[in-house]
Amino acid sequence: MTSRVLIVDDEPANALLLESMLADEPDLELKSVTDSRLAEQEFLEFEPDIVLLDLHMPKPDGIEILTRLRSARESLGYLPVVVLTGDTTRLARNSALMLGADDFLLKPLEREEVLLRVRNLLHTRRLYTELASAKEALERHEGKPGKVP
Repeated sequence: MTSRVLIVDDEPANALLLESMLADEPDLELKSVTDSRLAEQEFLEFEPDIVLLDLHMPKPDGIEILTRLRSARESLGYLPVVVLTGDTTRLARNSALMLGADDFLLKPLEREEVLLRVRNLLHTRRLYTELASAKEALERHEGKPGKVP
């Protein structure tokens, strides 16, 4: 099962670094956006399973993108966002987490940590989507005697 990863970082070198960190994962499809103004459009078109989002970018910044994507993410169920930043302040971390970020990674990024966190969050997403599908199947069969999904 292939998972789609959307990388949003205004620094092309950072986006390439993340791509290279994740490139050896055979079940990942990667897409990078270096113009934050295109992040929302790419999110809707690419339909990612996880978003790796830089916090500090030209307008819109990561905080604004998190805010804009909130309703789309809620309608999809659990769709994790990992915020990436060199900003070590509590304000940055807490603002991102308060707006719905699921994890927070400090730059410079460490390959193993990125891989582990992405894998863990994608596993949780898969479990969520499997549960949602099972619930939907159960609801379709509810009320039909003798039918078991």
